[in-house]
Amino acid sequence: MTYMIHGATGAQGAPVVAALAAAGKPVTALTRDAGAVVDEARVLAVDYSSPADLTDAYRGAEGVFVHLPVAPEEDRLAFARNVVAAVREARPARVVFSTSGAIVSADGDGDGGRDDSAESAVSVLVAGLADSGVSHAVIEPRFYLENLLLPNVIAGVREEGVLRYSLPSGFRTSWASHLDIADVATELFERTDITGVVSVGQYPAVSGEELAEAFSTRLGRPVTYEATDPHVFFAPLAPMLGEQATATIADMYRAVGTQPDHSITAERSAQKLLGITPRTAGQWLADLAL
Repeated sequence: MTYMIHGATGAQGAPVVAALAAAGKPVTALTRDAGAVVDEARVLAVDYSSPADLTDAYRGAEGVFVHLPVAPEEDRLAFARNVVAAVREARPARVVFSTSGAIVSADGDGDGGRDDSAESAVSVLVAGLADSGVSHAVIEPRFYLENLLLPNVIAGVREEGVLRYSLPSGFRTSWASHLDIADVATELFERTDITGVVSVGQYPAVSGEELAEAFSTRLGRPVTYEATDPHVFFAPLAPMLGEQATATIADMYRAVGTQPDHSITAERSAQKLLGITPRTAGQWLADLAL
């Protein structure tokens, strides 16, 4: 039996493929591109819009890794319902779903960044998995360190010694890498005793100034932090993501920034539940050989 990984050629799915393959697990890369080549994985063309294709892919699977793509919420809702329908019909041995930053746990920090309304795609998928009777776990990160590699961010670091990001100065959040998500997903496929939400991110949370310090240490020269208005910061992504999705992301960041912090809690952390400590910013930069 194999492990089915959605978005296997993308930023989130590719590290999961690599981690499972390194552990000697058989992997099938689920992608919309039938011609894609994925090292150490069989490629299967599957679209979230087809419940039949999803059901065929999931049937007999040892595990399924799911995350919803960036798309209009109406589409994401349809994708979530299709995944739930396929899980109920195919009944894979285990499903691990990453919320990609949406907060669904009851101990979330206020309303900023939450996605727990009855009709949000993430919550529909979480509730559907809970009702399916299939073994599952939900990975709940906050922000990804890979966001700091966006061209408009890393260029400022390299050319000006300034780390610009759309969070207030001094604001603390529990950053995690896609590599950390892969580590946790791989462990959760084995640890079927762990169900529900597993929060992934640095604890205690860190500020933008501390991230800039990590860049400074890695590069051997001063790097400072500069807060940027979210709508200004994300504007360059509109041609790729679309105006609506870009505005939604910017609004989320603005809401998050009004909270005291954006930290995970220790109780449901990967550190406590799985004994996995996410990379520090310095460790992440070293892993990238940046």
